[in-house]
Amino acid sequence: MKELFEAARAGDLARVQVLVDSDPTLAIFAAAILGDMPRLEELVTGNRSLVSGVSTDGWTPLHLAAFFGKVDAARLLLNKGATVTALSTNQMANTPLHAAAAGKHPDIVQLLLDHGANANARQHGGWAPLHSAAQNGDLESARALIAAGGDVSVRADNNQKPLDLALTAGRQEMVEFLEAIGAKL
Repeated sequence: MKELFEAARAGDLARVQVLVDSDPTLAIFAAAILGDMPRLEELVTGNRSLVSGVSTDGWTPLHLAAFFGKVDAARLLLNKGATVTALSTNQMANTPLHAAAAGKHPDIVQLLLDHGANANARQHGGWAPLHSAAQNGDLESARALIAAGGDVSVRADNNQKPLDLALTAGRQEMVEFLEAIGAKL
């Protein structure tokens, strides 16, 4: 699965196809990563349980669509029954909302929130999605998370708040935004 992830990130579609041909169980994950809507529709129509599948490295198709910014794929998976609050089974123990925030995809952040994702969900290390949005300087995701009840003073296990991460990453616009809505160190 790691090789599929890396091939997709590099845009090596030929390698992705070779991997799927050699292991058809990867097809749902490849379709989610690539946003291959015809293939994704075909797969989940043929076997609806695929929306809840978990890759060998712990990701659901929804996590992958969210991280790679494939909003139509994420919408399809949600409409076919994917669990918006699913936790990855790997060390990160995160939700698709964390994946969307980490990938800097505010449209998917909003989609997941609209489908009931918890704006204050915690992943391993106590990180909330707002931590990622702040660190990445993703104002649109931060606004959506806060509008959905995201806590600007949430602390990770290492005691860091979103404002700390924005400062450390040099995200001045994010710092100003967070301070304007009451965030403090």
